[in-house]
Amino acid sequence: MDLQFSTFRYSRISAINPISSSKFRHYRSSKFFTIRSNLPFSPQKAKYYKELEAAVNVVDRACRICVDVQKSLFSDDGNVLEKNDNSPVTIADFSVQALISLAEEDSGFLRSNNLADAVVNIVKDNTSFSYEQLTDDEVLEAIDRGGSNSIAFEAKPATYWVLDPIDGTRGFLKGGSALYVVGLALIVEGEMVLGVMGCPNWREHSLNKSRTDVEESQKNESSQGIIMAAHVGCGTWTIKLPEVLGGLMNMDSFWERSFVDGTSLVHEARFCIPESHTWDSIPLSNSLSATTNAANVGEKQILLLPACCGSLCKYLMVASGRASVFINRARAQTIMKAWDHAVGMICVHEAGGKVTDWRGSEINLAADEMGRRTIVPSGGVVVTNGTLHGQILGLMSSKSSVLP
Repeated sequence: MDLQFSTFRYSRISAINPISSSKFRHYRSSKFFTIRSNLPFSPQKAKYYKELEAAVNVVDRACRICVDVQKSLFSDDGNVLEKNDNSPVTIADFSVQALISLAEEDSGFLRSNNLADAVVNIVKDNTSFSYEQLTDDEVLEAIDRGGSNSIAFEAKPATYWVLDPIDGTRGFLKGGSALYVVGLALIVEGEMVLGVMGCPNWREHSLNKSRTDVEESQKNESSQGIIMAAHVGCGTWTIKLPEVLGGLMNMDSFWERSFVDGTSLVHEARFCIPESHTWDSIPLSNSLSATTNAANVGEKQILLLPACCGSLCKYLMVASGRASVFINRARAQTIMKAWDHAVGMICVHEAGGKVTDWRGSEINLAADEMGRRTIVPSGGVVVTNGTLHGQILGLMSSKSSVLP
C-alpha cells in the first residue's frame, strides 16, 4: 500500500556506519556469485554506493519494525486503520514512513540503534493519528513529508526517493501466510539508479508449492526473509534478512547474485498475476489454460504460482528466478501507483529481465509530471525474464483492452 507516500526531497546521503569493503571473496557456482562484504561490489564500481548502503541499512531497520509490529498487531485494538480507499493502514506503515523520511533528511538519526523503537513507540502512543493533536513534531513532519500535497515536481527530470512502506498490507495483516515487501528506490535526474526490497517472511523452499502447503509450512517454521538490492550497472543481489536484521551486516554476511530464470518456452514458464485478477482476464488465456498444481501441468497449460499480496512481491519473484513472468492488467477504475513498480523494475532489469507496458514501451515514471505518483502503461505492465518478453507481448497483442 502507498500511504499517500511516494517521494522524498533528495539530499545526498552520507554513509551510515560504513564498513570497509576493500576485501572480497568470490565463490563461483553454476547459478550465482557469492561475495562476502558490506555491499557486494566496490565503491569504485557504483556511483551511488553510499546511497545504496544507506538504503539497505534503513530497509533492514524498517523490516525490523514490521516484524515487531506484526507480532503485536492482533492483540492491540486500534492498530489497524482504513484509508479512504478502504485498504488497511497499520502502525508499521506510519513507522516505516517516518523512519525512512528521517533517515533521508538527516542520516545522523540512523546512528542511533534505538531510532526504530523510538519511532514505532511514538506512533503507537498516538493511535488516533489526529495529526494536530500530536506533540512529537519530528515524527509528524517526517510522516507528512510524504503526503499528497507535500511535493510538486516540474516537467523536467527530477531527483527523488520512491517508497512503499509496506507493499502487500493485506498480506502483512495475515501474519505469516503471505509475502509483503518494504520497497525503496532512488531516481536521479529521471534515471532509476538503485533499489532495495526487504521481504521479512520470504522462504526459498516454498517454490512451486500450493498455497495450502505454503501456509501450513509457515505455521511450523520461523521466517527466513531476504533483502534484495540493485544498483544500475552492478546487478541485483540478495542477502538473508536474519544476517542484517536488528543490526548492521557483519563480515560473515553473504550476498548472492540474483538472476532471472532461463526459461525460453512460454508453456514452461511460471506465471504471477495480481490476486485481484483471474487467469481468464489475461489475454494469454485464449491459447493457454492455467493450473496451480506444479506436479501436473498439462499440454497447453501454464503453471500459475500461488498469489501473494502486492505487486513488489511479484517483481521480487521474477528478479530472484522464482517466477518467469508477472502480468498486471490495467483497470479502468484503478490508478496504478509508481511505488508499486519502481524498485521492482530496477531489480528485474539488473537481474537480466525486462519490464514494459503491453505495447513494449518502457514504463514512464514521470507520466504524472506534478506528483510522480501515478503511471499509465498502455494495457498494463509485463515483467519477464527477458527471453520470453517478445513471445508474451506477441501472444497478448490482440486482446489488450483495459479491464472495466
